[in-house]
Amino acid sequence: MSATTSAPRSLFGTDGIRGVANVHPMTPELALALGRAVTFVAGRDQHHAPRVLIGKDTRLSGYMIETAIASGVTSMGGRVLLCGPVPTPAVAHLTLSMRADAGIVISASHNPYPDNGIKVFGADGFKLPDAVESEIEELLGDPERLGRRRTGSAIGRAEKLEDARGRYVAYVKNTFPRDLTLDGIRVVVDAAHGAAYRVAPLVFSELGAKVRAIGVRPNGVNINRDAGALHPENACREVVERGAQIGIALDGDADRVLVIDEKGEVVDGDAVMAMCATRMRRDGELRGDTVVATVMSNLGLERALEAQSIRLIRTPVGDRYVVEAMRKGRFNLGGEQSGHLIFLDHASTGDGLIGALQVIALMIRTGRPLSELAHEALERVPQITESVTLPTRRPLEEMSSLQKTSERVRSALGEEGRVIVRWSGTEPKLRFMLEGPDEDRIREWARQLIEAAQQDLGAST
Repeated sequence: MSATTSAPRSLFGTDGIRGVANVHPMTPELALALGRAVTFVAGRDQHHAPRVLIGKDTRLSGYMIETAIASGVTSMGGRVLLCGPVPTPAVAHLTLSMRADAGIVISASHNPYPDNGIKVFGADGFKLPDAVESEIEELLGDPERLGRRRTGSAIGRAEKLEDARGRYVAYVKNTFPRDLTLDGIRVVVDAAHGAAYRVAPLVFSELGAKVRAIGVRPNGVNINRDAGALHPENACREVVERGAQIGIALDGDADRVLVIDEKGEVVDGDAVMAMCATRMRRDGELRGDTVVATVMSNLGLERALEAQSIRLIRTPVGDRYVVEAMRKGRFNLGGEQSGHLIFLDHASTGDGLIGALQVIALMIRTGRPLSELAHEALERVPQITESVTLPTRRPLEEMSSLQKTSERVRSALGEEGRVIVRWSGTEPKLRFMLEGPDEDRIREWARQLIEAAQQDLGAST
């Protein structure tokens, strides 16, 4: 898809459109209109009826939104391929491998089940750039630009892609080094009752691992509930009780992962990037000797990479911005502390299963347990994150009390720490991240920053 405008976006956030299902904007009416707009944009340079893949996670509202989007696509003469519940990266891969013109994912990722979301991939398997999302928003506001609705034999059709899961499982397995096997390795997999509840256990078991699968009984309302990457404690406990070498905790759409070492300790995305970058550079596989991460990654990652003569490039929060920077610089490793891991040699977006397999491959090649690899990867700087829900959303530069407090804290930290203040891209919250050598001090400063923001917006403390 190519863009013709770059107007500001109001519906699309850092990861698509998201909100409470059946409440604006996540209504079937908007989903139908979005299906029409995506089909129009995807098909305008084609000489065939646009083909659009649709995948979803396990939320109850997915049925409603899926049907509405499919109606919009077919009303524009498009052909819909329904993948059913599959991970977000599965849709990205299948869109490219099946030569589809667009891929649509219905998922609110790590959000609770009442929420849902929609994100769109282009024919190249990458998330749409901001400019294309802006154009789609304009079309939603001016549907006359879409032209006449199709009638008669020009109306499109929808069909199930029966082997969508199998295609994705085969693809993920093929990213694992062919000279390695998981024979004898015990793995705990927590699929968060989400999109990977079937494919995740299959990937590891078919590669030879002995798998203990939890979080694989979705019922439409239990996605992410006390499970997966948001609540890895269950997987941590299972790893210790079963003597597993690794635990894998996915989020609801399986585009991110937290791995768990054999002692039951969580290893986040920063540690994984440090481990993998060091190995890849040693083997001559790290392009540009560079890793791309967001402003939220720990200062310890930056220092660890610098010690290995590896550069760290930081982007705004959101894996899409990490991928954009990677593509621009031709780099092949990036991610987020939260567990979005992008191995661009293998995938066009974050993929929890591919990320986990890369960690296991590193464990096998080094012959060392994950706890040792993670401990040596980086020395963390104390970091805290806080958030506050505020009554209105105002540009940060207009919040004078917050600006003064931020400047004072940054001056006190100097080169020993960082302060990040940002509005959430998916929720009505102001988020704060502070790093520094003294955790008690940065916690107190976080409290002062929150109070300053509340003062600016007249919110109660």
